[in-house]
Amino acid sequence: MSLTVQQKRAAFKALHNEGCFLLPNPWDIGSALYLQSLGFKALASTSSGFAWSRGHPDGGVALADVLTHLRALVEATDLPVNADFEGGHAADAEGVAHNVRLAVDTGVAGLSIEDSTGNRDAPLRDIEDAVARMRAARAAIDAAGGDTLLVGRAENFIVGRPDLPDTIARLKAYAEAGADCLYAPGIHTREQIAAIVAAVAPKPVNLLVGSASVLTMQDIAALGVRRVSVGGGLARVAWGGMQRAARLLIEEGRFDGFADAAPYPELNAVFNHK
Repeated sequence: MSLTVQQKRAAFKALHNEGCFLLPNPWDIGSALYLQSLGFKALASTSSGFAWSRGHPDGGVALADVLTHLRALVEATDLPVNADFEGGHAADAEGVAHNVRLAVDTGVAGLSIEDSTGNRDAPLRDIEDAVARMRAARAAIDAAGGDTLLVGRAENFIVGRPDLPDTIARLKAYAEAGADCLYAPGIHTREQIAAIVAAVAPKPVNLLVGSASVLTMQDIAALGVRRVSVGGGLARVAWGGMQRAARLLIEEGRFDGFADAAPYPELNAVFNHK
């Protein structure tokens, strides 16, 4: 039986109360349904994975298409969906509030707002501006009922500004502005992770593991992380397999790149039982 949006949101919030769970990132309906079939408890969209599937770079998809994509993911699965909502797709806090309300209306169980600018020379927003945008997102969620989880993202490490004290200051400010969960993509050492978990406690922390890591889920849970997402990692794995097979075809006329292909019956079985 299909779950209501409210039930999905309640289940999603409950996952953040204790333990550590995986939050894999599908890029389309098919990958979402496959991940659901494996038994994951929640999903998150990936701005990069979806953008590549549409022939755009990360950050290059129009808001209307992002909203359509989010609604499609929500309607395709009974799992809660967390939206990678980038910077809110708006130039100012008022625009963030408006767009967050549109995202909430798609039925997502959570959404993240990041503080990057897309400007290589000044890749991070001033903290005052970033906090104002977080407050606007919080107000929009509260006006819509308040049951959508808000994630505050400090992008320091992922945009080439690996300043841990500034990252922590930003995350603490976002928590005070109303973020329910905190996220600093790009951190990877035990020391960085532990410092951030301690700084924003008792609020939960999301850790991005989008590449091969020496850390296991057991290690990450022991550090106090509540949830682990993979960003565009799964999409890049899929693209990597396609690239290797295609290059063998065009460069060597060989077909052994298909050796690791997913079995046809297995994929068909997933979608026959959706």
